[in-house]
Amino acid sequence: MSDYADAYGRTQAEEQSARIRFRRALSLMLMTLVAPGSAQVVAGHRRIGLLALRVWGAVWGVVVIAVLLGLLDRGIIIWLLTSSGILWLLRFGLIILALAWVALFADAWRLGSPLRLERRQRLALSGVSGVLCFVTAGALFVASNLMAVQQDFITTVFGSSAVSGTDAGRYNVLLLGADSGKGRDGLRPDSLTIASIDSETGDTVLVGLPRNLANVPFPESFPMHDEFPDGFDCEGCYLNSVNTWADGHPETFGGKGHEGIAATEAAIEEITGLEISYHVLVNMKGFASLVDAVGGVKVRVRERTAIGGIGSPITGWIRKGRQVLDGKQALWYARSRVQNSDYSRMARQKCLMNAMLQQLDPNTVLLKATGIAESSKRMLSTDIPAGELDTFVDLALKARGAKISTVSLVPPQVDTGDPDFGKIRKMVSKAVKRSEDGAGESGGGSATKAGSSGRPAVTKTGGDPAAERAARANQAEDLADAC
Repeated sequence: MSDYADAYGRTQAEEQSARIRFRRALSLMLMTLVAPGSAQVVAGHRRIGLLALRVWGAVWGVVVIAVLLGLLDRGIIIWLLTSSGILWLLRFGLIILALAWVALFADAWRLGSPLRLERRQRLALSGVSGVLCFVTAGALFVASNLMAVQQDFITTVFGSSAVSGTDAGRYNVLLLGADSGKGRDGLRPDSLTIASIDSETGDTVLVGLPRNLANVPFPESFPMHDEFPDGFDCEGCYLNSVNTWADGHPETFGGKGHEGIAATEAAIEEITGLEISYHVLVNMKGFASLVDAVGGVKVRVRERTAIGGIGSPITGWIRKGRQVLDGKQALWYARSRVQNSDYSRMARQKCLMNAMLQQLDPNTVLLKATGIAESSKRMLSTDIPAGELDTFVDLALKARGAKISTVSLVPPQVDTGDPDFGKIRKMVSKAVKRSEDGAGESGGGSATKAGSSGRPAVTKTGGDPAAERAARANQAEDLADAC
């Protein structure tokens, strides 16, 4: 019986041969997807194929080793992802890998003899080849871009090379919220907080310093001590104006300008008795863009909070209850003080810090890395060196699961107009010791009295629920519970 002819005039044997050629061409493409170079080996181009397979095997070997090392010590992975040199190698390695993979797909398409296929088969093969090139190379180019963004962020923000050690096993990082702009005389920190972090456990004590703390002292070895031997007692001179005064009087520092941060650190060290390891200056407007970059921040708003009202009309309100705040709302939640005191605002700032720490988990950072990095470049200025970044990333991950406690140098325990700095140092020391010891005795300088459980009890505030909540957050053994 003779072969029949199909609609294209092909015999049965020719049709079967066409199907085989098409399946072979598709197989070569899929082989290149799973094991780049294998298609070339099968087609007889062994030298190119074996080279590609060896490279592919080496890539997977490095990935497996990295995963195993990461399971043993996550610090290794953190170091790899925070080292500028490693990120540079990964960035260009991924680009080369993407281009080589595309070249292998193109060669596999050629080896599939597309000119011998029917038109519809050629179109199908070209479509499959295009999709595979787009998916594989696109993923690698995206990953390379993330490496570039991360590298740029690290080199831009973490440019210092001076490494500071711990103070009695703790890193004391000064967090400054910058309050600068039109109508302001220089940069004045709107928020001053020390994050005292245990270098082993990540347990953290947030020490809140009111911006209106008066007569702040300076170490005898610091130049401003000669100018203010009895404390920073000039007209309108408070803690938050130390930075402006120092930057405006370079002659006090032998002609060196921009000594404001150093002066603020020196004053705070003398106030608290803690040695500052590093500082982080946060631009408040940049903070808003960071919140937007991560998709908002979830907080429990304890009372309706005004938007605006600081030298301008109130333009809106943040409703009471559990909310997802956008950047503008989060900024005003941290800054608003038209309804209550600076000390209530300090409490909200601590709760916002805790919320951001919990929300910026590894998955969020990975998925929104570009937006986070771009907003952080505008937001952050710090003297933490790039070489120490892996240490602080690891500490941040530990802090997410550790206890955060607070002590704030605010009334009624501290008279901000005439502070007792000896009492303040005792308050800070006892708060740090309580954090290290766990549920220990509350210090006499705390804003609370120790109850039978050893936990602080909130200072009475005349029945004002908002003030009591603020006191609880400002002086908390566990900030998450207080917020």
